[in-house]
Amino acid sequence: MDLKRSYGGHVANLQRAYERALADAGLDAVVLHSGSLHPRSSFDDQFWSLRPTPHFQHWLPLAAPECALLVRAGQRPRLIWLRERNFWENPAPPDSDHWQSQFEIVYVEEAADARAHLFPSGRLAFLGEDERRAASWRLADQMNPPELVKALDRLRVIKSEYEILCLDEANRRAAAGHHAVSAAFRDGDRSELDLHLLYLQTTAQDDPETPYKNIVALGAHAATLHHISYDKQAQHRPAESLLLDAGAVYQGYCSDITRTFVKGSGAAQSTFAELVARVEGMQQRLCGEIAVGQPYERLHERAHEEVGAILAGAGVAKMSADEAVASGVTRAFFPHGLGHSLGLQCHDVGCAEIKPKASNPFLRNTMTIAPGQVFTIEPGIYFIELLLGPLRASEPRIDWKLVDALQPLGGVRIEDDLHVLAGAPAQNLTRAHLPT
Repeated sequence: MDLKRSYGGHVANLQRAYERALADAGLDAVVLHSGSLHPRSSFDDQFWSLRPTPHFQHWLPLAAPECALLVRAGQRPRLIWLRERNFWENPAPPDSDHWQSQFEIVYVEEAADARAHLFPSGRLAFLGEDERRAASWRLADQMNPPELVKALDRLRVIKSEYEILCLDEANRRAAAGHHAVSAAFRDGDRSELDLHLLYLQTTAQDDPETPYKNIVALGAHAATLHHISYDKQAQHRPAESLLLDAGAVYQGYCSDITRTFVKGSGAAQSTFAELVARVEGMQQRLCGEIAVGQPYERLHERAHEEVGAILAGAGVAKMSADEAVASGVTRAFFPHGLGHSLGLQCHDVGCAEIKPKASNPFLRNTMTIAPGQVFTIEPGIYFIELLLGPLRASEPRIDWKLVDALQPLGGVRIEDDLHVLAGAPAQNLTRAHLPT
């Protein structure tokens, strides 16, 4: 992994792209704020861990509050790095220093001191979320110009070689956690909290460092799509399912991986294991259908066709796949979108500027597929009573006894991270490290 070489190209490309965006916006420079610490509540003096502003982090992997990056046309980017003299706490140091040679670095001990290094003359914009900091640097009147923000968000859709290296490493780290948790699940009774802590230990991440709160769902909890209220006591069950949706971060870049497992014996477990295998096959077929020039929304609609066929093949739906889609049945069993853009944020920006069809309200990626994009493919089938309940009285073509038997196992989701290539099949960043 040649981070330093690829990073130099990444910064050079960003400089050119920012110069064009600034010219289009009629600006001379932009100040990218790393972010501020936010109080956990207004009643105490504790703060949440910093989530750096993604525009700042697009340039460099520094997770320190109250820093600023000044980007100007034709000049080396200037980093104003706050290094407070603080005996209470300090931010964690960066994982590496491969990025530091690309910047003119100015160290300050007070956030207010940064203004002297931000070139008060010229037309400047401020990108960040802290209005008070923008005001203290006298940049509040040019905070987050909408057209500039949109242009810079679009830059994140196509990933550089450096970003792909980071995303691949994030997948490698997450894969180790998935291996450890799946083995622990199969070997004995563990609580959801136990499995979550094992994942953090294996991936060497603290909870705030993960790209999102791990979803560790045993049994019926897998029917809650973002289950994060972990059971803390292990419970012995002769049969059980586990849905693990968990990633890792490397140099600011996220992975997002989901696997579903089942153990035990019995008719319901056998049918559920068949569903897991069928969703796995569907997910791999959809990954294989990724094609440059194809609308991502078409892949999402293909997923519903596949879900209809699976429901019919498993005996859950007593209708054709086409009927399951047309009647809306598949949307009760597969209510979320097929996937989303991935990068500095788990649900990255830039791929949802076009509104999805009304029938696909939760789809987060509506772009035409293009080389350099990275997104997830994550179909699922769930037994969510809130969505199935209205069908019980109106849809006799569902085997409700079978649904009732499968509901305690929650649901299935399989998710990989895909990198779109020109003239070749998409690169599966997940399967390189987690084959099954």
